[in-house]
Amino acid sequence: MNWFVTALKNYAVFSGRARRAEYWYFALFYLIFYAVAAIVDVMTGSFDRASGIGICTGILTLAFLIPSLSVSVRRLHDTGRTGWWLLIAFIPLVGAIILLVFLAQESEAGGNRFGANPKAGPIGRSFQAAAAATGKPWSAPQAKR
Repeated sequence: MNWFVTALKNYAVFSGRARRAEYWYFALFYLIFYAVAAIVDVMTGSFDRASGIGICTGILTLAFLIPSLSVSVRRLHDTGRTGWWLLIAFIPLVGAIILLVFLAQESEAGGNRFGANPKAGPIGRSFQAAAAATGKPWSAPQAKR
């Protein structure tokens, strides 16, 4: 959930880079919220079969439009591509597949023209790396009895 909140906090930031986790967790929670909104639309009778959208899903889609675009652009920046590559999705079938491959690719190692690698930051450090930096092995906190 932290990655989803991070993406929402940076809802209008189209510069910089976004890790795969930030993008895919945003997509996962967006899908979950959309499914819940669709169920609410069907239950309340606000779902329109002709347009395929209801009031709740329409509001949710509009609310998450800018955050979705910004996290997608930052994810493409992380792979070394400009945000204009999002337009490739308008090519029927093939464009969406190519964009999916781009979004799933590993980050460029080190910094690129869009900024430093987000994996190098404190969020990207693993427990083992943090333990190696402190010289102490990591262990789970013990519950008090």
